[in-house]
Amino acid sequence: MKALELFSSICSSSFLKKQDAFPRERFHLTLSAALLAVTLAAAGCGSDGAQKESTAPASSNPQSAAAGTSAVTESLVIVTDRLDIDFSKHLVTFIEIGADKCIPCKAMQPIMREIAAEFEGQVQVVFYDVWKNPEPGRKYGIQLIPTQVFMDKTGQEVFRHVGLFPKDELVAFLKKQGVR
Repeated sequence: MKALELFSSICSSSFLKKQDAFPRERFHLTLSAALLAVTLAAAGCGSDGAQKESTAPASSNPQSAAAGTSAVTESLVIVTDRLDIDFSKHLVTFIEIGADKCIPCKAMQPIMREIAAEFEGQVQVVFYDVWKNPEPGRKYGIQLIPTQVFMDKTGQEVFRHVGLFPKDELVAFLKKQGVR
């Protein structure tokens, strides 16, 4: 609904007044912005998602996240709000920063589960839902979701990817980091 309100307000704004020097160009720019807003709202990646309830497929004990051990769940993905993750026990920590209701973030969930299962003991997979708690997004300087941040054993960021990260490319990156 907010996307339609935004579209209406943009279309009735001064951008479309005839006295503008470039009314046709302004119209196309305005229409493009409105379509983008409608698309993002329809995809579930707008700010309205911050209020929605989560139906995360995997959960874990936040205490095991603090201890740096993979939680024994059906997916091995640590879903937490805690920021004190222990990186030292895994070759790579794969941090997925997204939201349960975001469409591209949902597409990353099976990839995260597969990586956690295939590289158990070597790769720690952590998921933060920034619509529920924005603090991890601030800590890692996130501007768009989903964003994947990869940390080494010392807690140093070694790589960052924004958007859907195809599994084959992700695995190739992990292998370059020494994961077998």
